[in-house]
This record gives sequence, C-alpha cells and structure tokens, in this order.
Amino acid sequence: MSTWVEPAGILARGTVIVLTGRGETASAYQRFARRISADAYRVRIVEVDESLAPESTRAAIDEIVAGGDAPEPRILVGSDTGAALAATLVDDVPVDAAVLAGIALPTASAAVPVAAAETALSWDDEIEARSACPAHRKVLTTDERFRRGALSVPLTPDLSVVPPSKPTLVIHGTDDPVTPADQVVGAFSGRPRTRVRTVVGGRHDILNDVSHRSVAATIVLFLESLKLGADLPDIVRVPGA
Repeated sequence: MSTWVEPAGILARGTVIVLTGRGETASAYQRFARRISADAYRVRIVEVDESLAPESTRAAIDEIVAGGDAPEPRILVGSDTGAALAATLVDDVPVDAAVLAGIALPTASAAVPVAAAETALSWDDEIEARSACPAHRKVLTTDERFRRGALSVPLTPDLSVVPPSKPTLVIHGTDDPVTPADQVVGAFSGRPRTRVRTVVGGRHDILNDVSHRSVAATIVLFLESLKLGADLPDIVRVPGA
C-alpha cells in the first residue's frame, strides 16, 4: 500500500483512498497522488487484487481507517473496476464520499471487447483505449508489474453497480471506448448528492489522460465542497446562479 502525505507544516484536509483498476499498479497513480497531496489531502493507494473481490478491498479500506492516520473526510477514488468497487462499497465502509473515474459498468456495451476473456486486446488497441497522454503511456509501458490485456477480463457479477447514497463525483471521458459515456451519464445523472462531469475527448484512464490537470482540479473542487457539507455547496459559481 502506497502513501503520499500533505506538505510539511500543513494540516491534512482529508484522506483520499485510491482503488486501482484492471491490470494497474500504484505506479499508474503517482502523478495523481503527488498533485492531490500537494493540496494537503493524504493519499493512500490500494492495489485491488485480480479477483476484484469486494471483501478484500473492504478489508484494505478498514485497515487504513483503523490505522489512525486517515483524517476525515475520507474519500474513495476509483478508476475502471476500482470505481465500480468504490460505488459498491462506499455506503458500507467508514468513508464519506466517492469519486468514480472512468467507471467500468457491468452492463456497458463497449467498443473494445472487454466482455469476453477469450478476446484479448492488442497492446496498441489497449493503450489507445486507455489514454492519449504520452507520459502515462510511458508509465504503463515501462511498468513491469502492469498486466497487459487486463481490459479484456470479464467483470465479476459482484460489481453490479448501484449509485451510492453518499456524496459522489462521477467523472468520465466523452470518448471512452470501454464504458460509453452516455451509459454513465444515464446511470448517475439526477441522483441526490451526485455530480456528473464529462471530459471532452477523454478516454478510459481519465485520471491519467491528457486532461489530467483539469480532472484533478475538478476533484479538488469536489473535495473542498464536501468539507463544507454533504450537500456539496458550490464554492465557485456563476454570478446570479
């Protein structure tokens, strides 16, 4: 489990627990963790096991909270199946909110063959589906522990995602070929205490795509709103709105 802490001399504003997606290791989220921790949120990265079992992920979250160094509010941030796990678990674990980034929906009709284990993506197809960011592509390509072809692994029935009741930010790329954006918008829009944001041209690894700075800024705005209340009051607004 990897940890990034707030800058020295600054009081931590909360804890962000990142759940990785299919094939990923903590290496994929170092840039994200550095950026969020620089804004004084403590970041813990949980490498989700390949079984995608909610029980083992729940145990990891409980361990972080029980350790005594996870200041509130506590937020689950998940990508791909990590986002599906976050949505599955958030209402039942000791956290306050969730960020679902590039969520893998079990019902998604994807343009890439994620539903059939026997149909493996080529590496070129997988990297195209994941991200257009050259830096992130290099991270994935050089990570010896990254499991190529993971997007072809079928989703477990345990990940039958029900929109959470706790405050939730859903952020998704409009050009995500793994989980079509219209399915995500349709599943989460209009839900209480839920904000849905789409990233123009974004692909599946939306935390690590070319718009990663804007995505991180959107997440920080959500975190700061959460600190004001579970109804997510706006901090920055259009005059007269």
